[in-house]
Amino acid sequence: MMKKKILYVDDEVINLELFKINFRNDFEVIVTDSAVKGLDILKNNEINVIVSDLKMPHMNGIDFIDRIKKENPNKVCILLTAFMESEVLLRAINEELVYRYIMKPWRKDEFRELLLSAFNKYESLI
Repeated sequence: MMKKKILYVDDEVINLELFKINFRNDFEVIVTDSAVKGLDILKNNEINVIVSDLKMPHMNGIDFIDRIKKENPNKVCILLTAFMESEVLLRAINEELVYRYIMKPWRKDEFRELLLSAFNKYESLI
């Protein structure tokens, strides 16, 4: 069986490495350090679950997810944040941009369950 692909976008390289190490046995993990590169990756790869950090230079996680959802409403997006910014998170949830959000630092087992549930959500949409 082919591994399900996840795109993880975060401007902090250590977070990209940590995510890859933690989930490489469960998923095919593609990482990049900018939202712009993330959009390019999505153009050329069939990826249905996207995890994005909120705070990034040039384009934040919400704007990145907003761009993805305009072109591909069925993609399932998860927002990762170290900051409890209720206004931003409320907008993301109310506009149905994000499936869920998860706070940093995350726990592997909890995050893994969330990722599996995101793939189930995607499969229910197609």
